[in-house]
Amino acid sequence: MLVAWFGGTKEQHSDVGIWLSDRFEARWSPPRRVAKINDQPHWNPVLFRDPAGVVHLYFKVGPSARQWWTWLMRSNDDGATWSEPVELVQRDDRPRGPVKNKPIVLADGTWLAPSSIETDTPGAGDEGAWNVFVDRSEDGGRTWRAGDLISMDRADFAGLGVIQPTLWESQPDHVHMLMRSTCGRICRSDSVDGGRTWSTVYATDLPNNNSGLDLAKLDDGALALVYNPVEANWGARSPLTIALSHDNGLTWPDRLDIETGDGEFSYPAIIATRKGMAVTYTWKRQRIAYWHGSVEHVRAAR
Repeated sequence: MLVAWFGGTKEQHSDVGIWLSDRFEARWSPPRRVAKINDQPHWNPVLFRDPAGVVHLYFKVGPSARQWWTWLMRSNDDGATWSEPVELVQRDDRPRGPVKNKPIVLADGTWLAPSSIETDTPGAGDEGAWNVFVDRSEDGGRTWRAGDLISMDRADFAGLGVIQPTLWESQPDHVHMLMRSTCGRICRSDSVDGGRTWSTVYATDLPNNNSGLDLAKLDDGALALVYNPVEANWGARSPLTIALSHDNGLTWPDRLDIETGDGEFSYPAIIATRKGMAVTYTWKRQRIAYWHGSVEHVRAAR
């Protein structure tokens, strides 16, 4: 296992860099800083192992979420050594590549990276607006083409909008996303053309506290979602829950709280494993926590 996070004195401080630890035979290595390219804060590392076994580490560099750019490092030895960091797309007007959650590889080999922007948009108030888009690569991540911003009827959504999507493919060309939002619910959009175009954003029945979430498609086709089931904009970030869906995200009958109580348990990442799923998350903004369990483990909590 590899885990990456950003760390320093405090979020948005100039000493914040990208850190990494690896787990082998049930032991975690001492954390080591693997990226600090300048004196601007670093953000949101995303690890992705491609079909050839190359590990990609994407991360943001810039003063804030409104003005940051995506950088990339690669490893051919499972994270032991890394290439020099390069900018993913040279100073585009959008932050490109994945913003928080991992890319996925479609049945036809296309890579899709879930992305979003936070901008100063006229008419959206002093805080600007949030929008989601998908970055697309048809050459194994060497070049990327940004999709259109996914449409949403802002009259139906309170607050700034949606950011930080997570993706899955249910069948060839049928791709779906869940999104963090400011409207108190996890939002969703669907594509039937391999992620080229998307349906208008709509709210699901799942609560969302305007905090990060992530999803993994498991080997048996089930979806595993990790999130804070709290319905309030900037609501409490506890509990942290895993929910399973067996009908492509329509219902989520199996749920397990992996953290409860006071404090913040947030910004999770999840991947499928041979035994089920592995999750990392921020534990009270003091450390990174790790959880590994099976589908049966989650079902037993129903």
